[in-house]
Amino acid sequence: MQSPRPETPEPSSKQGRRNVQLDAQLLDADGAISDKLECCLRHIFAKYCTPCPPRPPRQDSTILLTPPDDAILDAAGLDAWAQDTNGAPFSEETKEELREFLDVTEEGELTFKGFAQIYQLQTENDEEETWRDLSNHGFDRTLTLVSTRREEEAESSHSPFFVS
Repeated sequence: MQSPRPETPEPSSKQGRRNVQLDAQLLDADGAISDKLECCLRHIFAKYCTPCPPRPPRQDSTILLTPPDDAILDAAGLDAWAQDTNGAPFSEETKEELREFLDVTEEGELTFKGFAQIYQLQTENDEEETWRDLSNHGFDRTLTLVSTRREEEAESSHSPFFVS
């Protein structure tokens, strides 16, 4: 039996697929990092920053972390983040470029503002690369932290924020 209005799609359907979930927006209308992406970036930054944020309950790996206001990525944190995100630490040349062009402390350690600048630039130039990074850190395309085996293994293998 055909619908009385065949040209009208069903609610929440698109081209024959029901309830297709659209990707969350990484950048807002002004080209700035969206609030939802910023929350994801804070969580990722918090996994590697110094000082470490409070430890979440072990049984719930989907709680978003929040870095302390004065948190930074020191050399070890930057290397660990780059390894987990890209499969290898940054070269010295890349680290020098980060210190030169992004927000860093007097000691050259990356602040959250500098970390967000990395993703601002990357997302403007290659949004799919940002989606890959987010996926590597356990986020889906709606920017929801999902519990994944890879995320749990990463947290237990080099978990700087689990140090008491």
